[in-house]
Amino acid sequence: MSKRILTLGLAALTSMPVWANCPAVTGPDAGGTFPHLFELDAYQQQHNCTLSLRANPAIAELNARIQGNPELPASVAERLPKQPLVIAPYSRIGHYGGVLDGISKATESGTSDLLSVRHVNLLRFSDDLTTLVPNVASDWEWNEDFTELTLTLREGHKWSDGEPFTADDIVFWYNHLIMDKAITESPKDRFLSEGKPMKVEALSPTRVRFTLNSPRPGLTAMFANDYAQPFQPRHLLGRFHPAINPEADALARSLGFDDGYAALKFYYGQSDWKDVPTPLLKDQEQVKRLLAAGFPAVTPTLESHIVVEDTLEGRRLVANPYFFQVDTAGNQLPYINEIREVYIGDEDIQTAKLIAGEVDYKAQAVNLTSAPVLLENRQQGNYEVALRPTIGMSTIAFNLTDKDPEKRALFNEPDFRRAMSLGMDRNRINEVAYFGLGKPMQYTAFDADTAPFVTEAQKSAYTEYDPQRAKALLDQIGLKDQDGDGWRDLPSGKRFELDIRYATQGIATKVVEIISASWRDLGVRTSMKEVTSDEYRNSQTANDLSVLSWSMGRPLAVLASDTSWLLPPYGTFFDLRTGMEWARYLETDGAEGIQPPQSVLDMKPLANAFTQQALGSEASVEIGSKIAQLTVDDLFIIGTAKAVSPIYYSKKLQNFEVPKTSSYDYYRMYPYLPSQWYLEE
Repeated sequence: MSKRILTLGLAALTSMPVWANCPAVTGPDAGGTFPHLFELDAYQQQHNCTLSLRANPAIAELNARIQGNPELPASVAERLPKQPLVIAPYSRIGHYGGVLDGISKATESGTSDLLSVRHVNLLRFSDDLTTLVPNVASDWEWNEDFTELTLTLREGHKWSDGEPFTADDIVFWYNHLIMDKAITESPKDRFLSEGKPMKVEALSPTRVRFTLNSPRPGLTAMFANDYAQPFQPRHLLGRFHPAINPEADALARSLGFDDGYAALKFYYGQSDWKDVPTPLLKDQEQVKRLLAAGFPAVTPTLESHIVVEDTLEGRRLVANPYFFQVDTAGNQLPYINEIREVYIGDEDIQTAKLIAGEVDYKAQAVNLTSAPVLLENRQQGNYEVALRPTIGMSTIAFNLTDKDPEKRALFNEPDFRRAMSLGMDRNRINEVAYFGLGKPMQYTAFDADTAPFVTEAQKSAYTEYDPQRAKALLDQIGLKDQDGDGWRDLPSGKRFELDIRYATQGIATKVVEIISASWRDLGVRTSMKEVTSDEYRNSQTANDLSVLSWSMGRPLAVLASDTSWLLPPYGTFFDLRTGMEWARYLETDGAEGIQPPQSVLDMKPLANAFTQQALGSEASVEIGSKIAQLTVDDLFIIGTAKAVSPIYYSKKLQNFEVPKTSSYDYYRMYPYLPSQWYLEE
């Protein structure tokens, strides 16, 4: 394992009291191997001291709200690992209490802001978005050819219900949830190696090894930025799994379930996405039966906060009494007692609540068009707004496996896609929707600003506004006005119209308006309608949309660990997806779906090869350049303009670091240690 060693500097003493002779250092230059981080023994050895551990005085009361959780041990040391992760806060030692207020669209819609606040994974990207650092795992090691990854866990780490967390929980997650078709019908590529299962084995309670079918140095990056968590509580879920417990079905039926798998899906859901509705939202009567039998109301977690209320209007969470982090004064984190999440689907109502100062942090689905009014009202709302570069950008695509055969044939004409790109007025998008703060740019799969091999020619391919050339290309492929009404018709003479259904979580209304107007100027009937993100995603997945839109573009670390964005359908349920039937063809070896063109088949070996190279190596650069060029040549996804995006945060929120990017790609706030946030009322 390669770790960046920082030069030891003077510890930054705070004005807060120091306990047990350990200095309560703060800031990134506190002297640890990594910024802001220490293992407990290393911290104590460095300062020749013993850190006295302290608990949130309200933790017993908070724990009582976690339905089904047992009473807490008397000592906080009994709730922490033998080696808790010691956090040097950004600015100062915080204090306990308060409720973090946030807004999301709905369950499974626009919720990543607050999910990222409480999120944990095996590893983490530091806030430089480059350095991999420990988190749930305290250490990691690769073999020489990047085919074996061994992770070391923390002895004594516990789930939120106090039960031990061990390597068996990782093995259970992989072998009995991800690889069990009764739970996960089709495992995501990022959980596979060469399209086949990895070998995941517990070497001891604190050591787990992943054995791959080919080199994959990007696996550690996946474990550092992915929203999915590669561990689940075997002590609970294993009781309902027939492969673990022969009496699983009988136990499940005694609790009102059809069988063990039904109980598993009730607790775990049917997805690696951890934002599926909790049991509290699914079935209150079933929860009562579980509680009466001594089972918890929600699945135990390693996160900083755990759900205690879940309704269609929002969620309430309280601090995890067994969270594995402490600050440099010995206080168990998190500082913030509760998270209150309300669901507001209407963008105008959301903006009004932000202006009123009713929210403590918000970045997801805050469009740049809202920035002027948010900036104007900062003082009265007691908040700040930062404009940060985005990694992705708003993109448009056509359904390459559209259910209408004639539209499908048209969308598969490269000159059609080129014409629609040339007919898009990106300068107007930049000036009107992005206030001149963006840059017209083509989609290259990569974040073109941070992938050094992406050329200026690739960034600008087919981005000039050239309506005359666009019209000529449309004429050449037979998309002409055949009845004299001024609108282009399909080659068969049938009416042709592009109906754009979009969600503002994925693209701003103003951007869609400008694109729609530009295309109408080409003689293409275009209509638009805003829908909820859930409606959009479900329609897209069902292959019911002809025009697709969402923010796309990924940093190198993501594409080096996951080929999903390079192959059909070019993303997950939460992204822009096109070529759904191409994906089905590839998944079934041609038994179902529609055969993709040769360029799709050409991309697959490139995508796989890219994951097998160390980032920055000569081979990685060469393969990445080929991927970018093939992406531009295909133009399956069309870029608009890359801009900045607002990040909103209350002045009450302390130890808050403004993110370097406003993006989902490193899982929003996860790199910025939100467990050390606190509220100054």
